[in-house]
Amino acid sequence: MTGLRSGQVAAAAGVNPQTLRYYERRGLLPQPDRTLGGHRLYPAETISLLRLIKASQRLGFTLDEVTALLNARGAGMHARAAAKLSEVELKIAELTMIAEALRGAVAASCDDVNTCAADPRCPLPDS
Repeated sequence: MTGLRSGQVAAAAGVNPQTLRYYERRGLLPQPDRTLGGHRLYPAETISLLRLIKASQRLGFTLDEVTALLNARGAGMHARAAAKLSEVELKIAELTMIAEALRGAVAASCDDVNTCAADPRCPLPDS
């Protein structure tokens, strides 16, 4: 039997061996062959697959979404990426509004919420 052992794959992909087993349980990685002693032997392509999974996570995809991406055919991947982009752009808009409110709070230089709330420059919403 040939293949790479868990530690080799994990080190090459920048993950820990427990991640490999977790991804196997989640169905992201196919079950590897095993030696007579029970050690997992992964094909070399597993490293590329792991890197793709981690890159997808960095782009904001959940593991369920990564599974769907890996199973997507044709326009399915494009549609999922477009939906994620819309989700990210909405979050950016929300975070921009939060940042503006925080800038206002910092500019108001309030140390006391009750005093600040009485000031017309207070960025806190009316309660």
